[in-house]
Amino acid sequence: MEKGIIVGVNTYQNNDNKFHEEIEELKNLCLACNIEILDCVLQNRDSFDSKTYVGKGKIEEIKLCINSLDIECVVFNDELPPSQISTLEKMLEITIYDRTFIILEIFKRRAQTREAQLQVEIASLNYLLPRLVGLREGLSRQRGAGGGFAHGRGSGETRLELDRRLTSDKIVALKKELVELTNLRKQQRVLRAKNNMKIVSLVGYTNSGKSSTLNAILKHSKGIKKEVMEKDMLFATLETSTRSIITENDAHFLLTDTVGFVNKLPHHLIEAFKSTLEEIKESDLIIHVVDCHNPHYEEQIQTTNNVLKDLGVENIPILYAFNKSDLYDGYFYIPQEYDPAITISAKNDTNITRLIKMITNILYDSYEETILHIPYNNLSLLEEIKHNAIDYNIDYDNEGAIFKGKINEKIKSKVNQYKK
Repeated sequence: MEKGIIVGVNTYQNNDNKFHEEIEELKNLCLACNIEILDCVLQNRDSFDSKTYVGKGKIEEIKLCINSLDIECVVFNDELPPSQISTLEKMLEITIYDRTFIILEIFKRRAQTREAQLQVEIASLNYLLPRLVGLREGLSRQRGAGGGFAHGRGSGETRLELDRRLTSDKIVALKKELVELTNLRKQQRVLRAKNNMKIVSLVGYTNSGKSSTLNAILKHSKGIKKEVMEKDMLFATLETSTRSIITENDAHFLLTDTVGFVNKLPHHLIEAFKSTLEEIKESDLIIHVVDCHNPHYEEQIQTTNNVLKDLGVENIPILYAFNKSDLYDGYFYIPQEYDPAITISAKNDTNITRLIKMITNILYDSYEETILHIPYNNLSLLEEIKHNAIDYNIDYDNEGAIFKGKINEKIKSKVNQYKK
C-alpha cells in the first residue's frame, strides 16, 4: 500500500465541520485506492495560493512530513490546475495527486460494463488533456519523412502537440462508441413510455445504501428476484441496474439504481455519466436514499440535490428514505423540510413494506377506484383493464366479470358503459 499525506485548505468561513468531513471522506477515497494516509497538513485561508495551493510556510511543513514519514505521494483535497501540479512536483520532488484524480482512479477500478468503462475513460482523458504539459521532459520535435525545412514541411509537431492531438482523437472515438451504446438505452426508454411503464430512480450519496434498498424492495416483489451487488464501500456500484417490481396489489414499476454522488464530484465525471444519469430525468418518482446514521447527512443531501440540479432534474416528486436506522442510537426524527419521507433499514427490512406503499400511492395517485361489470362477450377488454389497473379483484356472475379496483385515465373512456 502506498504511503501518503493529505494537504487541504479550509476556505469555508465558520464551517469547520464541512471541511473536516471532506478530509475524512478523502481519507476513505485514498484507502479505496490503496493509499494509506499517515498524516494531514491543513491550513485556514480565505483563498488558495495561485502557485502552490498552500502558503510557503506549509510547503516547508509538507517537506518535513515527507522526509520524516517516508511518504511516497501527497494528495490534495481539491482539483489542482496543471501549473500547480508542475510547480508542486518540482518543489516537493514527489508524486502529486488531487481529489479528482483519486475519484477517477476509483471509478477506473470499479467499472465493469463496457459503457461504464467508456464513461470513465472519457472523463480521465478530459482530465489529462490540459495536464500533458510537464508530463514529458525535453519535448522533442517529431519531423516528417520529407526532411523538415528543406522540403517545405516545417519543423513538425512537438511531442506535446502530438499527444494532445492523439488524446483528443481518442476522446472523439470513445464518445462515438458510447453514443452507440446509449442509443440502445434510449430505445428502451421509448418502449417503456409506450407501455406506460412507471419508472422509479434511487439516488443518493455514495454508500448511503441505494443498492441495499433496491434489494430489500426486490424481496417483496412478486417478480423475478435478481439482486444487485451491495457492499459497504464508496462507489461500490457504478453500473445502472434496473429491476421490475410487482407489488402485492399488482402495482408494477421499474426500479433503477444509479451511481452514487460525492462531495466535489469531478465535472468530467458528471459529463461522462450524463448518458447514464439521463435515466433519472425520465423518472416518475425519485427515491433519495440518505444515511441517517451519518452526522453530516444534511450536507450529503444538499450535495446530491445540487448534482440533480446540474443534470436538469426538475418537477419530479422526491421521496426521502432515511436508511440505516438500525445503526442510529435512539429514534431518528425526520426534519420537516424533507417531506414526504420515511425511516428504513434496508439491512433489517424495517419499514420496507411501508416504503413500497408510499411509492405506489405517489405513482398511482391519479388512479380512480372503480367497479365494472364486463359481459362475457367482451372479456378480451378485461385483460387490457388489468394492464391499466392496480389493487383489483375479479369475481364472476351469470352475466360476466365483476371488476373492483383502481384504473388509470387511459382506460377510463373505454369502460364508462360498464360502470356499476
